[in-house]
Amino acid sequence: MNIKTLTAILGVALTTMAFKASAQKAYTHGVLSYDTQVRGNPATAKIYFTPDSSATVVSFGAGTFKMLSNAKHDYLAFVIDVPVASIKKAGVASPAELEEGMAMLPTFTFTPTAETKQISGFNCKKVVAKENKTGKSYDIWITNDITVPATAFPYYYNAIGGVPIQYTSFFQGQELAVTIKSVTDDSAPAGTYAISSDFEKVTMEELMSH
Repeated sequence: MNIKTLTAILGVALTTMAFKASAQKAYTHGVLSYDTQVRGNPATAKIYFTPDSSATVVSFGAGTFKMLSNAKHDYLAFVIDVPVASIKKAGVASPAELEEGMAMLPTFTFTPTAETKQISGFNCKKVVAKENKTGKSYDIWITNDITVPATAFPYYYNAIGGVPIQYTSFFQGQELAVTIKSVTDDSAPAGTYAISSDFEKVTMEELMSH
């Protein structure tokens, strides 16, 4: 084998490797997993998603909390199941509560940076997100290794330019640091996106008072 042939073969091999490295995996449904805390105690969280729906399920020592939403942002439900306290309640947000909740969400101006690092096996780059109301800035790490439906991550990061892997989430006026540990194309268990008939339906205000 002469040097020209070897160079050509290496060139093809390197091109193929580069293509594989840059190829995105597109998820149409699946689950993102991360660790979190509930009242200071460790908990595990999973975000099940399809193009139309999202179910964030947080499992902690005493039970589970589930938040249901959809791509149109016209539906939001909280479902709490705490067997040791005999609590099985579900609250669905009213149109007024939905409007109020959307108004409370942060809005950001995004500034990409040249900083990169690997997080949970994903090639990530840092984007500085400046909250338009408070002026506070957050370092958000996104990846373009994969694509997922917009239902798979918080609405306020839709225009960030990638999939958030390490970010700050906002819930009920609190900030929570999130680092995605894995993304799979597993299907959600049956009933994940619904409220089971054995749950007591209450108003969102009544639910949040517990």
